[in-house]
Amino acid sequence: MKNPRVIFAGTPEFALASLQALVESGVVPVAVLTQPDRPAGRGKKLTASPVKRYALEQGIEVLQPKTLRDDDVLAELKALEPDVMVVAAYGLILPQAALDIPARGCLNVHASLLPRWRGAAPIQAAILAGDEQTGICLMQMEAGLDTGPVYVAEVLPIGAGETAGELHDRLAALGGRMLAAHLSAIVEGEVLPLPQEESLATYAGKINKNDAELDWHCDADELERRVRAYNPVPTAWFEVDGQRIKCWEALSTASVDAPPGTVVSSGPDGIVVACATGTLRMTALQRPGKRRITAQEFASQVDLSGRCLL
Repeated sequence: MKNPRVIFAGTPEFALASLQALVESGVVPVAVLTQPDRPAGRGKKLTASPVKRYALEQGIEVLQPKTLRDDDVLAELKALEPDVMVVAAYGLILPQAALDIPARGCLNVHASLLPRWRGAAPIQAAILAGDEQTGICLMQMEAGLDTGPVYVAEVLPIGAGETAGELHDRLAALGGRMLAAHLSAIVEGEVLPLPQEESLATYAGKINKNDAELDWHCDADELERRVRAYNPVPTAWFEVDGQRIKCWEALSTASVDAPPGTVVSSGPDGIVVACATGTLRMTALQRPGKRRITAQEFASQVDLSGRCLL
C-alpha cells in the first residue's frame, strides 16, 4: 500500500526521535498532536515542545488541544481520515473516542519490555530496580494503561553506571528505528500483536522531587541507582543546613563502622557518606543556584567532615 495517513502524537525529546524517523523514512504525518506550549526557563516564557518545533520546520500541521475529550477536537481528527495514530510520550490520555478514530487503531512507542514497567516513568524504574535490560515495545493502544497487545519488542541492555538521561537517548533512537522499520507491516496487518502476560505486570508511576531524596538509611547500592535514575531529572538530593544539595554522580563503596548519614571523608576523591550497608561516594554536586562542581571543589566550599547528614 501507499504510505499510511498518520497522525503523530508526542511532546518531548523522546517523541521527537520517532517523528524524525517517520519523516526521514518518507512517512510525513498529516498532522501532529502535541501538548500546549508551557512556561519554561527563568523567565517562564511560553515555549513550544521539541515535537512542535520540528513539525513546524517540516511544514506539518500542528494541533495543541488541552484535552482529547472535546467533540470539536475529535471531529477535527476524524476529518483527517488517518489510517493510524502513532503515540510517543504525548502526555495526554486518549479516550476511547480518540482511539477509535484511526482505521487501523493507535500505536504506542513504549520505553520498556511490557508488561514490565507500564506507566509514566519506565526508564527510571528499570534503573531503580537494578534491571540488566530494558527495551522498546510497539504496542496497540487500548483504554487501559499500557495494557494493549505488543506488535514488536526489542531488547536493549542497560549499561553499568548508565544514567536515565543516557538510557533515554538510546531508547528514543531505538524507538525511532523500530517505528520506521515496522510501521508499514503493522498497518498492513502483516504483523499481529500478542497479548501481554498480566501476571507479570509492574508499574512505574509519575516522579516527584521527593522521590529523589537520598535516604541514608537505605543501602548504598540502592542510592547509587537512585542517583543514576534521577539524572538529569529531578536529580538526586540531600540536605545540608536546610539547603538541598544535588548529587549528579555517585558510586557505592565498602562499608565502614559509622552510623548512617555520617560523612566519613570529604575531599578530592569524593564526599563519602555511611549508609545502612556500604557507603556512597559522591563525586559531582551542586548547591542551590550554583553550577555543578566536583567533590573536591565542594569540599573546599563546605566542610562536611565528621558531620551527620540526618
